[in-house]
Amino acid sequence: MRIDQYLWYLRYYKSRNQASLACKQGHVRIGDKLVKPSREVLIGDNIKLRKNQIWHKLIVIDFPKSRLGAKLVDIYRQKTTSEDSFDHVNFQSLSRSPEREKGSGRPTKKDRREMDDYFEDS
Repeated sequence: MRIDQYLWYLRYYKSRNQASLACKQGHVRIGDKLVKPSREVLIGDNIKLRKNQIWHKLIVIDFPKSRLGAKLVDIYRQKTTSEDSFDHVNFQSLSRSPEREKGSGRPTKKDRREMDDYFEDS
């Protein structure tokens, strides 16, 4: 089974196109080697994939026949990602938009200019 198809079946990516793009960008590895989307996956392979600034690690147990529900994913892979890897990521900092007061309505033209200046400086 292809690696991009396997990762899509196991719900790591919303589409097979996103999975193959991740392979092309170097976010997916088998062992420590970068892989192309067409690389065949074998039972027992150690896969590392980078998603949302976290390196997920898994071992292939079996191959699904089609895309799975989220509850059935653990039948086909063994997750070896340590829980410590999730601690260092501040998921709210992944959003680049400045914080606004809740209930303040839509941004005014002045607010939008300030936001544009903020993003240009970053």
